[in-house]
Amino acid sequence: MPSSYLLPLTEIRREMTVVNSRFIATLAPALSIDEARAVMTRIKKEFADATHNVSVYIIGGGNTVTEYFSDDGEPSGTAGKPALAVLRGSGLGDAVLVITRYFGGTLLGTGGLVKAYTESAQLVVNAVGRGRRVLAHTLMIAIPYNLLERVRLIAVRLSAEILGEDFAADITMTIRLPIDSFDVFQNEMRELSAGKIQAEVIETKEMIVLA
Repeated sequence: MPSSYLLPLTEIRREMTVVNSRFIATLAPALSIDEARAVMTRIKKEFADATHNVSVYIIGGGNTVTEYFSDDGEPSGTAGKPALAVLRGSGLGDAVLVITRYFGGTLLGTGGLVKAYTESAQLVVNAVGRGRRVLAHTLMIAIPYNLLERVRLIAVRLSAEILGEDFAADITMTIRLPIDSFDVFQNEMRELSAGKIQAEVIETKEMIVLA
């Protein structure tokens, strides 16, 4: 079971301008170092004409983390280190952050750079939705049409994700939900159907749920 820590739910981007320099911060989930590097490579290609693409990541969470930062040509300690400090202070793990800078013609100085990269990192860290990694079952369940809406409501209440609905004589639903909710889900299905409906587990792996 993964340790309990928060990570970004989705990739987001925020932009700010400091004395004509554009700072574009992109924050994304990354469940491994390879995923983090892939995000960094993709963003550097997207902004290949930028002056700098400063990258940081934290993989893992709690007491088991791998951290990385790069100043990408900015003066040492003025870019990657303050951005990593913001990410570390946010409590997020499994996260990669790239701050792209287009130089605006005016030098910001050491203090100005630290302030700009810190504030740029804070923009995305404060705006991102947060999730948690949990083990989950993928289920298949056949239900009559008259129970569809009630099953959908139960699924939402239990932080489940409806992956598919196949409409035939009955409705075959494919649902992914945290394993901690599985027994509750099965009990509610039995109560709905007088014991006739039971979900079948077809896969177990991690999912990300809203924190």
